[in-house]
Amino acid sequence: MLLAVDVGNTQTHIGMFSDGALVEHWRFATVRESTSDELATVLVGLLELRGLTLKDIDGAIVSSVVPQLVHEYDGVSKRYLNDVVKIVGPGLKSGIPIRTENPHEVGADRLVNAVAAYDHVGAACIVVDFGTAITYDVVSAEGELLGAIISPGVEISMEALSERAARLPKVELEEPKELIGRSTQASIQSGVIYGFAGQVDGIVSRLRQELGVEATTIATGGLATSIAPFCEEIDEIDDLLTLTGLRLLWERNQD
Repeated sequence: MLLAVDVGNTQTHIGMFSDGALVEHWRFATVRESTSDELATVLVGLLELRGLTLKDIDGAIVSSVVPQLVHEYDGVSKRYLNDVVKIVGPGLKSGIPIRTENPHEVGADRLVNAVAAYDHVGAACIVVDFGTAITYDVVSAEGELLGAIISPGVEISMEALSERAARLPKVELEEPKELIGRSTQASIQSGVIYGFAGQVDGIVSRLRQELGVEATTIATGGLATSIAPFCEEIDEIDDLLTLTGLRLLWERNQD
């Protein structure tokens, strides 16, 4: 069994692969203060749901945008998993040349998404990841990660709105019944859904113009299914894209 762990700022997504096929996946809140023992306890609990133990794990790979948790997952590897965990970072073969000014600035999740998207499309592509931030990663027809656009995410924007505007409540992210809101809550929901959908369409359209090709655009991330259906420039929704990329990276680094 291969365990793939995608640690985001808000959520952690864990997938379990058997013979290259995803057989289970889980999401839970990322707790930055978690120790390696606490993380191991979470893993044990999740595996028990499938009747498995840590001894059933033959390999593991971790992508983390939270630096302190990289160290803790390394501790999990050394103490509980016979040091089989690979951490996405310098030294790991990706097969994706990074053409940014400082390749070390590229987040692990962004690299993993680029790997999975290009493997799937085999041509120029754009990954729109709806996480704590919304990232637009651009991969050339030759499989090079050219760079990205990063904007504030949906949830932090909604939180800022309710915190900074005294009379505006915090609302659930739900599909508006109609474009024109008939209540404050409906008005905010409409503004968030169609506002971010408009942002995505505008940015992806400009990126395609700059690339000069109709780059396939894939949406992923925890909130992809909430916003992407309202976008005209999104071709596919794949909320398992990052886990797939982690599996590919694991396979590419087996000597």
